Amino acid sequence: MSESARIRVGSVVIEADNLDKVLFPKSGLTKEDLISYYRRISDTMLPHVRDRAVSMERYPDGISEQGFYQKEAPDHFPTWVNTKRLKNRGEGHTTYTVVNKAATLVYMADQAVVTPHVWLSRVDRPEKPDRLIFDLDPAAEDFGPVRRAARTLRAALEDVGLAPFLMTTGSRGLHVVVPLDRSSDFGDARAFAEGIAELVAAERPDELTTEQRKNKRRGRLFLDTARNAYGQTGVAPYSVRARTNAPVATPLDWDELGNSALTSDMYTVSSIFRRLGQREDPWKGIGRHARGLEKPAARLADALAQD
Repeated sequence: MSESARIRVGSVVIEADNLDKVLFPKSGLTKEDLISYYRRISDTMLPHVRDRAVSMERYPDGISEQGFYQKEAPDHFPTWVNTKRLKNRGEGHTTYTVVNKAATLVYMADQAVVTPHVWLSRVDRPEKPDRLIFDLDPAAEDFGPVRRAARTLRAALEDVGLAPFLMTTGSRGLHVVVPLDRSSDFGDARAFAEGIAELVAAERPDELTTEQRKNKRRGRLFLDTARNAYGQTGVAPYSVRARTNAPVATPLDWDELGNSALTSDMYTVSSIFRRLGQREDPWKGIGRHARGLEKPAARLADALAQD
């Protein structure tokens, strides 16, 4: 590509410009590199973002400058970009971009959308989550507590009958994600997530906490369940993060927690395709493992009562 180009993605032609604009100054990655990444990753990424409202994290002047989040799909977006008007948590409605095709990922990259963040529900039933997220937020650079917390959380979720999945965030910690069958609303999902987090924190109170206030955590890893609410988002799998070297939020197999070199930003736009050439997407077919919360919630209540 040159400074501008016509990019064909399927049946769509995108007029991309400023392709030589450097978005990641320390590594020299340009808008062209970002577009090329999202075009190449689209087949792997699309199953994880399809039919979900997107909040776009944009850096038109590069990641060294102030970026911004944009929920509303701009009026200038072409008509072939899918959108959905959804009720806000408060008053009014917002028309969101919905990423249902590879061309939309490429077009957003041309708009300097570095990171798409997606809802935990799909647009046809926005009040019924099909994902539950636990954000393991470390208090320090040591990644050991994050790996141990993920293992403990996995065991607790499997004990109540759920199938957890694992992902680096590309930023600081890990996400443990549970596919749901959309039989519960966000209120029940969040209450369940909070209960599991309390159970896990009680097992290792010196290392884990559910304390919202940072000054109360005393160096412990925070089990964050706040994303489990209507209209909240999680970083989409295989999204690029606005950090040096363009790390990628990467689904993992559980056995990878045994790698002492594992960090949240271990995989980047430069290394992710080598990984995918050696190991299939660990989240492929994640929806087949979706389950309801009724029985797990009853088992959790029994476990908390015995604690």
